Amino acid sequence: MTIANNLDKLRELNDKAEAGGGADRAAKQHEQGKLLARERLDILLDSGSFVEIDRLRTHHSTDFGLDKQKFLGDAVVTGYGAIDGRLVYVYSQDFTVFGGSLSRVVADKICKVMDMAIKNGAPLIGINDSGGARIQEGVDSLAGYGDIFQRNVMASGVVPQITAIMGPCAGGAVYSPAITDFIFMCKTTSYMFITGPDVIKTVTHEEVTKEDLGGAETHTGKSGVAHFTANSEKECLLMIRDLFGFLPSNNQEDPPFRPSNDDPLRRDKRLKDIIPDNPNRPYDMKELIAAVVDEGYFYEVQPEFARNILIGFAHVGGRSIGIVANQPNHLAGCLDINASVKAARFVRFCDCFNIPIVTFVDVPGFLPGTEQEYAGIIRHGAKLLYAYAEATVPKVTIVTRKAYGGGYIVMASKHLRGDVNLVYPTGEIAVMGPEGAINIVFRGELQKAADPAKARDDLVNNYRETFANPFKAAESGYVDGIIYPEDTRPTLIRALEMLKNKQDHNPPKKHGNIPL
Repeated sequence: MTIANNLDKLRELNDKAEAGGGADRAAKQHEQGKLLARERLDILLDSGSFVEIDRLRTHHSTDFGLDKQKFLGDAVVTGYGAIDGRLVYVYSQDFTVFGGSLSRVVADKICKVMDMAIKNGAPLIGINDSGGARIQEGVDSLAGYGDIFQRNVMASGVVPQITAIMGPCAGGAVYSPAITDFIFMCKTTSYMFITGPDVIKTVTHEEVTKEDLGGAETHTGKSGVAHFTANSEKECLLMIRDLFGFLPSNNQEDPPFRPSNDDPLRRDKRLKDIIPDNPNRPYDMKELIAAVVDEGYFYEVQPEFARNILIGFAHVGGRSIGIVANQPNHLAGCLDINASVKAARFVRFCDCFNIPIVTFVDVPGFLPGTEQEYAGIIRHGAKLLYAYAEATVPKVTIVTRKAYGGGYIVMASKHLRGDVNLVYPTGEIAVMGPEGAINIVFRGELQKAADPAKARDDLVNNYRETFANPFKAAESGYVDGIIYPEDTRPTLIRALEMLKNKQDHNPPKKHGNIPL
């Protein structure tokens, strides 16, 4: 065969590989509002940066007539490219080929780019659109999933792993996304579930739609499995690009610095009025965060799940930070099971990838009730405590109002190796609120008082002046300073600058035993 013939054959093979499952299946994919595997990569990656790997690989199966059905590249497109000029590894499942099902070859292709991501210290992005394991290949497809899961675990905490669900993801396939750091889903076209509606109806006689069982809104609002919901696939892919502006490429690098025109010495007078005079009135912690961070931009993570706590990324003085904040607008900012788990996982992510953690505290404590106790609030709340105590990245904490009881301790207090702990003049740091404390400490006196209501008011006011203020904590060294709210931004930037070379280490061990 001559060189000219080889060139002709290569062009022919490349055309076949790019055609995927063919024009008819591609058209059907578009009719469902879904993009093709390669179209998704065109949006995700910098223009012209994608380099494909294993484009011409095919499966070797012969059972059930598979030997007569071969597509170049099989059901996944793999390779590497760039986002904002930074190297990333990618795989994009192709639903037009065998419904995107996972074969031995598909798994091998995915495993290859995962290995390359770990070795070269670059993030991995997986785009999932698959009907699950390729049944015709039997245990080979199951083995493929196991190989992927093992690599997900090995990559965890080494390089950022991001998953975009852009179609079905069912059965064992869901466990790879679950191990990754962030999951994006699209409204109306994304689904994740262990067992589908038909199986559930057969086994439990429950009737449920795919959307209610495992749609984007279910997993971002109810289960907490997913982190972000997008209105379209294009929006989803652009959201992933945006996320990369906050993340380092691996656990040995610092997050990217983003120059800002926002004055680092800016004092925002709005902050003086955000905290209400009435300690029982809610306010929106997002307004406070927006007044502090660069350009007011807060990239919130899991905004629809456990809304009593906020997590997300921002820049201050150009530095990437992770933010954890109680949200007084929802459940008064109480910590419950979902909030504890949500925040704990985020804190551990930031610690893995050298992202400083800034915590805004306004917490009256843990949510009381039998439902929380029976569901294990003790165990789940301990996860948040564990995450903060374990973290060695710079930790700056600002108490804006209430910090009561166990809630005070677990929210990055000085006792959990907080580096810089500050409080507003409106801060109340105490074992519990004045009303609850008075009921316990002065129960006998209140019962004997001639005017119990007046006696209660006097005792509450006295307790608030004595304990429910920031001065006792400052006297004890449990906070490093009391700051004016309008000074938050410059104070925070100076603290992070001071901590930029921080070194802290945990005792040598294989790993800790977090209370899962």
